[in-house]
Amino acid sequence: MRIDVNGESRELAAATVAEALDELGWTGARVATALNGDFLPASARAVQTLREGDRLEVLAPMQGG
Repeated sequence: MRIDVNGESRELAAATVAEALDELGWTGARVATALNGDFLPASARAVQTLREGDRLEVLAPMQGG
């Protein structure tokens, strides 16, 4: 299915957000996720299904000074 990931159109086989993160190489990474503009907690990723055209944002924390 085709979804937007961080503004880039991607073709993924994943059925859930957790599977999409695995497929995209973010397995085990500490990231924040939003689906279609709504924050998605880590506890919901395994059950949140994806649909054609969804927008997934994945943000990693940054350190700075």
